[in-house]
Amino acid sequence: MGIILIVVLFGILGYVVSNKLKSKFRKYSETSLKANLSGKEIAELMLADHGIHNVSVNCVEGQLSDHYNPMNKTVNLSPDVYYGRNAAASAVAAHECGHAVQHAQSYAWLKLRSALVPIQNISGKILNFVLIASLFGGIALLGLPYEAVGVIVVGSFSMLTLFSLVTLPVEFDASNRALAWVKERNIVTPQEYGMSKDALKWAAMTYVVAALASLATLAYYFFIFFGGRD
Repeated sequence: MGIILIVVLFGILGYVVSNKLKSKFRKYSETSLKANLSGKEIAELMLADHGIHNVSVNCVEGQLSDHYNPMNKTVNLSPDVYYGRNAAASAVAAHECGHAVQHAQSYAWLKLRSALVPIQNISGKILNFVLIASLFGGIALLGLPYEAVGVIVVGSFSMLTLFSLVTLPVEFDASNRALAWVKERNIVTPQEYGMSKDALKWAAMTYVVAALASLATLAYYFFIFFGGRD
């Protein structure tokens, strides 16, 4: 029951935050940017201002599907952001470029997050295998003791939780870089700056909820396998 409560609780919280983010994005998309720059133009300008000339800005399908890909050095913007000329689009475009700046400047938290990606992937596969096998008695057939299963589950989920926690400073720093740049470059008016800041705050909240959910789940697994045991 414990894990179900955690899933339901954070599922509802995540739904609320996600809806709030979409609502803010729609609201701020209705205000045309005084500078009349599109998200694509803002991204290219921010990259140029930081001396980054080997990162391309692309348009990708989806809503709020914006992301920076360090593997092929691309800033990928959804159509609403790529073509948008509003406070919401400027905030998202600058935020994704913030990640490109982090990459170019070898930002420590981003380097750590990138190093954790393969570990996270392997941990996720191990965790899924153990949990599925447990449902069908596979662990018992393998002869693994209860404590060993606990070590595998808690150890694997610890890596997933660590990845979620490391993601937080990466995302907050990218937003801080974006907001500082749009303000210094006079990309936005004071009113538009407030909108951009608010939009990025709610975007960051989605990562906060994910990290809290991961921590709660890790604590649950730890209690199940090791809580109250001598």
